[in-house]
Amino acid sequence: MVEGTGFENQRRGNLTVSSNLTSSAQTMKILAIETSCDETAIAILECGGALPLPTFKILGNSLMSQIHIHEKYGGVYPMLAKREHIKNLPILLDKTVKESGINVKDVDYVAVTAGPGLEPALWAGITFAEELGKKFNKPVLPINHMEGHLFSYLFDATTPLEFPAVALLVSGGHTELVLVNSFEDYKIIGRTKDDAVGEAFDKTARLLGLPYPGGPKISELAQTHRAKGEPSPFNFPRPMIKSNDYNFSYSGLKTAVLYTIKKLPELDPNTKEELAHSFEDAAIEPLVFKTQKAILEFLAKSLVVGGGVSANKYLRSELVRTAEEYQTSLFLPTQALTTDNAIMIGIAAYVRLITNREIESKTISAKGNLSL
Repeated sequence: MVEGTGFENQRRGNLTVSSNLTSSAQTMKILAIETSCDETAIAILECGGALPLPTFKILGNSLMSQIHIHEKYGGVYPMLAKREHIKNLPILLDKTVKESGINVKDVDYVAVTAGPGLEPALWAGITFAEELGKKFNKPVLPINHMEGHLFSYLFDATTPLEFPAVALLVSGGHTELVLVNSFEDYKIIGRTKDDAVGEAFDKTARLLGLPYPGGPKISELAQTHRAKGEPSPFNFPRPMIKSNDYNFSYSGLKTAVLYTIKKLPELDPNTKEELAHSFEDAAIEPLVFKTQKAILEFLAKSLVVGGGVSANKYLRSELVRTAEEYQTSLFLPTQALTTDNAIMIGIAAYVRLITNREIESKTISAKGNLSL
């Protein structure tokens, strides 16, 4: 079964739909803040119910992207991102509070991303959250950004996650395979040795002269060429696909694309499509192969996917095929929750609260390399 079919009513930067919250469930309100990279996001969630199927209602949600600021640099500048977060956070809080119809004094907790991410950007959110906590006398909860991606599928899940599960977390900054034994017990079994898969997409897009962020544009070109039913003349290496572990590597793939482009007389539109097609095949195949390997080794009953690259159509189709072939339940976040957002931070905070794990901290620090 594939979870994560999407919102009934969705608009960028402002998701207004609730999930399957029941009136009889004991509820709590969480104000969540996300500033790990170049998305400034604030949400207020009403959370209730028990695992494995808690319930969530979005009372207010706002998101502001910085893509238009960073695209001319071809990547995110941490101090520039921090400056924009500091400017945007009060604006988004006011907007979110107005949409929710409640005041910050009415929430039970403030949750904020503490890592991983760009430390200057993280500090902007942490400082803002602590100021709110002090002003309104609310506990402030530091949340792991990757736990947000891990649990983002819960927003509209209709069937329970069965354990053990394997989670594939793929984004611009992270590529990880995680063994999930319970909602309280999970560990990384594989990660990238260098570039994350999303980063490789963006860097390859830059080599092809595509605007930032280039990952989605690479996928569009690849999908266009794939639909023609023609094989690509290029054949790039599948990095670490034969290694005896669950780790990944993408720097060599990017280099292979670079050397191939240097040998070409020109980059016409059709050649760009062919290169994008071959690159996407080479980037996705190790993800799928090692996910399948983990499913077999750990007898996984469920497969969870999260992170920005989980929006990739080709990856999704390959994982749907994998779930059917290996008879595992597939849990995908709705498209709107694949990218960085505050909703997933609120969800991760609630999961930690109802599993009775101590997460409050008198001193919250930004941890750029925070691990699960």
